[in-house]
Amino acid sequence: MPKQHIASVFQDVSAGRRQIVRTDRAAPAERRGILSRRRLGRSLTMNVKKRLLDAARMHRAMRRMAIEIVEKNRGTHDLIVVGIRSRGVPIGERIAKEIEEMEGHSVPFGILDITLYRDDLTTIAPQPVVKPTKLPEPIDDKVVVLVDDVLYTGRTVRAALDALIDFGRPRVVMLAVLIDRGHRELPIHADVIGKTVPTDADEVIKVRMAELDGEDEVLIMEK
Repeated sequence: MPKQHIASVFQDVSAGRRQIVRTDRAAPAERRGILSRRRLGRSLTMNVKKRLLDAARMHRAMRRMAIEIVEKNRGTHDLIVVGIRSRGVPIGERIAKEIEEMEGHSVPFGILDITLYRDDLTTIAPQPVVKPTKLPEPIDDKVVVLVDDVLYTGRTVRAALDALIDFGRPRVVMLAVLIDRGHRELPIHADVIGKTVPTDADEVIKVRMAELDGEDEVLIMEK
């Protein structure tokens, strides 16, 4: 996709920041017990098969992820945590908070929107909603930790890398995911994983966050 068609980008030179300025908003769908998805006019109903993680186990997993990120980076020097919208954002925020509590000082946290970089853009919605990308500082020569909820085919991460590189040239990019469910379609792996979960291709991992869904839990859904 040509870059001139990707998004309008605003750069504040004095602050050294860039952000996507299209901020259309769509109301989040609610789910209780059953997950309903609508794609291309067809609805797909999924039932809960198993609860993988409750709130306490999710908290412990994210704490371990924060520890591993600091260990791999040998501290927090030049570290920036960036959450991939949507559930990568609250996960990333919590990991950044855990690092702050461990190390005694905050780490920069940013938000990355990948909507217009997806390779399935034409199938997800007739009018995709684009939200702001907000990076706390320039990412050139920094260690950027991309955070997402589930690593599956790798296509979301590929889109995130494309989006990130439009904002600069990090020295290192790491990937931290709460759940790795396998079934990769691209040569992408996570550096930090909260939990590895073998799944069938027709199953869905649903991560629910209190900030977005009212409670913390990770579910396996099935038809």
